[in-house]
Parts: sequence; C-alpha cells; structure tokens
Amino acid sequence: MTTPAQTVAVTGASGYIGTCLLRHMEEKEETNKLVAIDSRPLPFPLHNIAAYRRDVTQPIDDALLDHQVSTVVHLAFVNPLARSRREVNLARETNLKALTSVLESCVRSGVKHVVFLSSHTVYGAHPDNPIPLTVRSPLRPQVDLHYGYYKYLSEQILQEFAEHQGDIKVTILRTCMVLGPAAGNHMAQSFFKKWLLAVENENPPLQFVYEDDLARVVDIVIQRGIQGVFNVAGDDVVFYREIAESIGSRIVSIPSFVASPFLRLSWNMGFQRRADSAGFNMVRYPVVVSTGTLKQATGYRFWHTSMDALKAYAGSNFLNKESRR
Repeated sequence: MTTPAQTVAVTGASGYIGTCLLRHMEEKEETNKLVAIDSRPLPFPLHNIAAYRRDVTQPIDDALLDHQVSTVVHLAFVNPLARSRREVNLARETNLKALTSVLESCVRSGVKHVVFLSSHTVYGAHPDNPIPLTVRSPLRPQVDLHYGYYKYLSEQILQEFAEHQGDIKVTILRTCMVLGPAAGNHMAQSFFKKWLLAVENENPPLQFVYEDDLARVVDIVIQRGIQGVFNVAGDDVVFYREIAESIGSRIVSIPSFVASPFLRLSWNMGFQRRADSAGFNMVRYPVVVSTGTLKQATGYRFWHTSMDALKAYAGSNFLNKESRR
C-alpha cells in the first residue's frame, strides 16, 4: 500500500544520481512537490521543483519546514579523490558533517523518512568474499578506498540515528556502480578508458545498475515508506574483460605481484589519478551482492541487466565523443 502524496527533498540534487531521480519523480502524480537542495544550480529547467542553493553542512530546517517535507533523500557528497592525507581527511569530515547536519535538520523539521545512498564498497574487496554478499555479510571496507570507507562511517552514524530516533524511518541502499546514458562521474569514467589494467589470468565478475532502475527503486522505497538496509544491483554480472570488449578498450595484463606496487607508484608520482592499488582491488576481487532482500521488500524486478547498463553508458559516451569531433 502506498502512502499519501508527499513532499520529497533531495540533497546533492544537481549531481548525476540526483538529477536522474528528480527527472523520474517530477513526472509522477504521487509526489506533491520536490525540493532540490544543492550548492550548485540544477542543470535542467524547473517545473514542480523548489530549488535551494545551500551548503548542507549548515542547517536546512527552513527549506524542510516551508514545504512540509516528509522524506529526505541524502545524496550530497564531496568527492574524496585526493592525493594528500589532509585533503582526504577534509573531504571525509565534510561529508560526515553534512550527513549529521541533515539528520539534525530532519529531526527539528518533523521529517518522517531518511533515505541514504550507500555503496557495495562497504563490504570491501577481499579474495575471500563470498558470492554473493548479502546485507548480513560483515562490512570490511578498505580504509585506503576513501569512498567506501566514508560510506561505511556514514552507515554507522545512520544506524545509531535509527536506534535513537524510532519515529523516523531510515533506509540504506548499498548500490553498485550506477551507469546509463547520463553517467559522467569519476567512478564511471574509470571504466571508460582506452586501456584497462588487469591481472594475468583473472577475470572477476562485476555488477552495474541502470540509472532509471535505481530511480524507480528509490521512488518505491519513498512511496511505500520501506525502511531497512538493501543491496541494489542489476541482474546478472559482467566479467571484467567483457568491459573492454563492450567499450572498445584494450586490456593490459600484468602479473599479480606487480599490480599493487605499480599502481601505488604511478599514483604517488602523479602519473595517473584514476586508480590506486586500493581501488584496483575492486575490479580484482569479486564484490557481487545479492538483491533478494530488496526484491522481497519491494517486489521490484529490474528492467535492465548489468550488461544493459554498461552498454548504455558506453554507447552514449561514444556518441558524445563523436559529436564533438
């Protein structure tokens, strides 16, 4: 049973996932109004959306109260891709401060539901990972994989928040990499290169989720008031070497004992900024998640497979590059 029409606020609304979600929800009659909160302007025309240019490390009570927001989807995020330890720590502190500030505003403003987009990287890339990982699998994030470790710390804050704020529902969605025609974030771009680095004799499975599928999942969670922790991934897997074939890249295979030292050296010397040794483990060791709990709670069946998501991203980026020539 769906809940009555409601007002939904999205932080980080101008980002890739935020704009996909707003576009999807803007077309639905079940939502009274959408509130977009971001320090940057929205990249598309406004219709039934109230936009606020805000830094969410500061209170957003007024925006939530003015529109009687019932659900907040927290997507605001500072990319921790940085070289120095100081930059990494600053990005992490900013992200955690933003989450804490948003949660405090939710309490003061009477928000009933908080949805947070986490990541499958909280499980960590380990050679002994079971296939698949379930929501009950232990969280073993790699500290040096800053994105995953930030998501892990955020989940700890949210779990404690849920225990102390029993009247506010909390939903955590651990999603794999989101891809589709509109994808353009640094994580997606790391898979769309002329050369892909691989370890000899290794071809691990990966998962992707199509951007529209994720938007539909978030929408269902909001409309039905579903709370809990869920993995989100498209059906089936794509093997790493299939990525190169799908996007027209070439594989460079190196021995396993060379991979980590090579990536660490190239990162430290500034030769590349796309992958360090911690990030490379994510495509070396399987991090494949089960979506059974999500499907049981929502009844949702994904419209697109992992390969569909990859091909949509690859095709769109290829066309965009061709049009700029």
